Amino acid sequence: MSLVWIELNGSAPEHNLREIKNGMDGNVLFCAVVKSNGYGHGTAEMVRLLPSADWFAVNALEEGLYLRCLGVKKPVLLMGHVDLDRLDEAVNAGLRLTVYNRETIERLAGTNATVHVKVETGTGRQGVLLDELDDFTRLALHTDGIELEGIFTHFANIEDTLNHEYAEKQLERFEEAVEIVRKAGAKPSVIHTACTAAAILFPRTHFNMVRAGIGLYGLWPSRETLLAARSDERRVPELVPVLTWKTRVAQLKTLPEGSYVGYGCTYRTTRTTRVAVLPVGYADGYDRALGNHAHVLINGRRAPVIGRVCMNITMADVTDIPDIKLENEVVLLGRWDGETISAEDMAGWAHTINYEIVTRISASLDRRIV
Repeated sequence: MSLVWIELNGSAPEHNLREIKNGMDGNVLFCAVVKSNGYGHGTAEMVRLLPSADWFAVNALEEGLYLRCLGVKKPVLLMGHVDLDRLDEAVNAGLRLTVYNRETIERLAGTNATVHVKVETGTGRQGVLLDELDDFTRLALHTDGIELEGIFTHFANIEDTLNHEYAEKQLERFEEAVEIVRKAGAKPSVIHTACTAAAILFPRTHFNMVRAGIGLYGLWPSRETLLAARSDERRVPELVPVLTWKTRVAQLKTLPEGSYVGYGCTYRTTRTTRVAVLPVGYADGYDRALGNHAHVLINGRRAPVIGRVCMNITMADVTDIPDIKLENEVVLLGRWDGETISAEDMAGWAHTINYEIVTRISASLDRRIV
């Protein structure tokens, strides 16, 4: 019996994939982003639960090699930097490489690599600048053993705003980039820009592959994305959260009025208080900032988290919840009857975003498909 574990809704990922694809051209490929341990949901589990995905995308070489070890035969795009000394491993595993450094191209000479050029259109991160793109493309084309299969970019400000002028400017720059690589002699067969928000809001961004992440896990990229979708005439996708995070009551105790709870004495009881000690903490990814702010669900009712979240322990006030017993289940994130603790709720309490809440869940925790 696990004390802290994750339950995954076995039908939700494919449902979410279909919801995002609704309205897309039938010829557009769907690339499922499963980096960072499947956004905290588990890489192996999410790959298994997404049989309809045409491609998968990850960040690191180790993630791509892991997908091959799982038996994944579909195209896998590595979106992050690969150590120059390990490029052969990626090529031998049949992984698509993202390129934006001349040194990478030069090291790939004679290796039969398949590459996607990432273009800098306004994120200030990875990518080839437009005024360097012609030379970069020609270098790739004239380097033996390299197939330039794809070109892509990423949006900087399409999720957290209702004003999409900046994203539209990025898209214009990307369309200019596509023309640059074509005039240089390249014929990229896979062109992609669309994250979840772009896939839902802007069909113009689809090109011939959509590269979606957060929506597959049943989470909206932001409140603004949801509002923008609702203001549009198109149907709003019905995304179903995939993940439920659970623990158990490890101890029950009654503290008198005026007792301090947790490190730093940040919480003091104002009445005789029944406390449930939970064997989960920030080492498991349950953020320390949730102390004295969050709630958990016990017997279908909300219980406030009191005191600081510890490395391996969290405390909850269960004074007003009857019939609690040792080792009762506790929902940290998810639904119980009519009550829900969402990733957005937790992100608000911790002053972060839903992405961080789920991706920081410890990879060592048991993950069960239900």
